[in-house]
Amino acid sequence: MDDATLRDLGVEPTGEARVLLLACGALAREILDILNTAGWAHMDLKCLPAILHNSPADIPDAVRKAVEQHRTTYEKIYVVYADCGTGGLLQQTCDTLGVEMIAGPHCYSFFEGNAVFEARGEMTCFYLTDFLVRQFDAFVIEPLGLDRHPELRDMYFGHYTTLVYQAQTDDAELTAKAKDCAARLGLDFERRFTGYGDMQRAITSWAQA
Repeated sequence: MDDATLRDLGVEPTGEARVLLLACGALAREILDILNTAGWAHMDLKCLPAILHNSPADIPDAVRKAVEQHRTTYEKIYVVYADCGTGGLLQQTCDTLGVEMIAGPHCYSFFEGNAVFEARGEMTCFYLTDFLVRQFDAFVIEPLGLDRHPELRDMYFGHYTTLVYQAQTDDAELTAKAKDCAARLGLDFERRFTGYGDMQRAITSWAQA
């Protein structure tokens, strides 16, 4: 499963389990690791393309269509998205559909733990996860046009002071790449090992329901 596929196409479910996790493609590796480590064969995974994060207004409708497509195949469907820039519309969509989603404003918050993230109150940090470090150019540099106009960097990032790499795994190569991302943005660097945070706790709760 390569990052380009997760970014542009997502992941299709097997249709052979009782519970479906409907998630962002940026979370696929982490969710599969949770399921495989725990041996939860009763849970299946469908991921929508991660690139939807570049147009968050499209996420609620994409989730709605996926739930409607798969709800007759599964006993339960859970949505592994936070609000993700939808301004509460994803929560409203999930409430209307009668499906539960992960609490939190975005994955940076639920990876660190929503309570911990909120308590930090950080306003000058720019966050990257494992997936976003690997896909830094596709999700940060190119959408902002910095590959064509690098002189715009400080206009976009001048109010930040630190790039915080929220590491889901211990990977020296990813850490080195994250440091390079910070240097490219002209920011200080901090690495925090978060593991899977509230996402793992939510999936564990759903698996045992």
